[in-house]
Amino acid sequence: MGNPLFATKSLDTLMKEAEETGEHSLKRALGPVNLVTLGIGAIIGAGIFVLTGSAAALYAGPAIMLSYVLAGVGCAFAGLCYAEFASLIPIAGSAYTYGYATLGEIIAWIIGWDLILEYAFGAATVASGWSSTLVAFLQDYGINLPPQICDVPGAQWVFYDGRWAPLTTLNLSASQLTGLPQATARFNLIAFLAILAITTILIVGIKESANFNTAIVFVKLTAVLTFIAVAAPFVFKHPQIAHANWGVFLPQNTGTFGFYGWSGVLRGAGVVFFAYIGFDAVSTAAQEARKPQKDMPIGILGSLAVCTILYFVVSGLLTATVHYSRLNIGAPVSLAIRETGVKWGSYIVNAGALAGLSTVMLVMLLGQSRVFYSMAHDGLLWKWAGEIHPRFRTPYKSTAIVGLCVATLGALVPIGNLSQLVSIGTLLAFVIVCTGVWILRVRRPDLERPFKTPWVPFVPLMGIIVSLGLMAGLNGLTWVRLIVWLIIGMVIYFTYSVKHSRVRNSLK
Repeated sequence: MGNPLFATKSLDTLMKEAEETGEHSLKRALGPVNLVTLGIGAIIGAGIFVLTGSAAALYAGPAIMLSYVLAGVGCAFAGLCYAEFASLIPIAGSAYTYGYATLGEIIAWIIGWDLILEYAFGAATVASGWSSTLVAFLQDYGINLPPQICDVPGAQWVFYDGRWAPLTTLNLSASQLTGLPQATARFNLIAFLAILAITTILIVGIKESANFNTAIVFVKLTAVLTFIAVAAPFVFKHPQIAHANWGVFLPQNTGTFGFYGWSGVLRGAGVVFFAYIGFDAVSTAAQEARKPQKDMPIGILGSLAVCTILYFVVSGLLTATVHYSRLNIGAPVSLAIRETGVKWGSYIVNAGALAGLSTVMLVMLLGQSRVFYSMAHDGLLWKWAGEIHPRFRTPYKSTAIVGLCVATLGALVPIGNLSQLVSIGTLLAFVIVCTGVWILRVRRPDLERPFKTPWVPFVPLMGIIVSLGLMAGLNGLTWVRLIVWLIIGMVIYFTYSVKHSRVRNSLK
């Protein structure tokens, strides 16, 4: 008998689980449109509204368009591998389940535990961004929320120019601050309530969650298309402005790797790659798709294709409207639309940013509760985490507990660099999925695959190389945090999971 640490979950068992129905199983309610919009809901968020500007200003200039193409191609390699697995093994759990079927239990545990971290910090980070965006959105209409409930404890806010704003965002001297009303934030109630609202929607049902997501995705796409509709005529009517801003499409490298030139395009791709994170969350809903074999590849690759085209067009118009050197700010798309002089456009774009961040929270929390559910179902996590609500048919206990933890995290912790932790978790998942597709092709070439990744092993190998390259570019502190989290996971695995694992117990 082989090492039980590397025991794999048989594909026959997985297929049986995929066919389960009844009140103790997840409800199959999602069609291809739901899945594509679920993907777009996860992908279009902080990326298109925030990252594009800073990446153009700091690394690539107008050539940020090429960075998006490069990052999109890198994601496509991983996306093709995800599509094969999602159609072959239509089970909730994404990379965790795929790792269990091909690489063994210990690898599955590592990736499942890693995904829990990725989705939790992702949702908490976005909740903080959502809170700031809501405050700014309401201020456009003359509504000022009390700063004590709008930020993490200890953050200083100042009333300046008719609105409350965090002190860190204002360039004021000590003498200018004298006499201005100031306040200290105590608890980010806005972020806390946002996560609780999303958690409630997820508990009520997957169809309701998907419909809510679909409705908001259309609001978000309206905002992106409004920007394109306003900025494109402006660029064509003022070719001299576009010509001045695009005079140097690929700024000359400063002499340091990653700052402009071709290495800047590469560094820019590493930064905006994180704007694509989320398409993997589509695969966590595989057990709730009506026809997963046909619809999962459409959901994953369709959402990737739509978002790559939108990112390319928006980044081009953004750098043509505003010189790239001015774009290193929190809301570059809002700045660009203000430059066109179309005031109503900025209201729509801010509403779209708010909608965009809402759907990212929804998909992140959906993904995390489904990974929790799959791990509990396999005996690797506590039994309560896998319990399904008899009426709503959702994993309500794990969703509620995860939601409460994430809400508290988003309300109390200044997130800062933790977005990099989200990225390293996703990239590790990509590596495992690409490796799993390659291994399964060698071990089980006979399997009927409704969707086949083309050019194996070239595509999986490129997915592995691109992901590892991007992981290597992240800072050292991110690696330390990931290792500490995985050590905590190993303690749980060896004290609880090894005794309760269904696969291990079936081998005895």
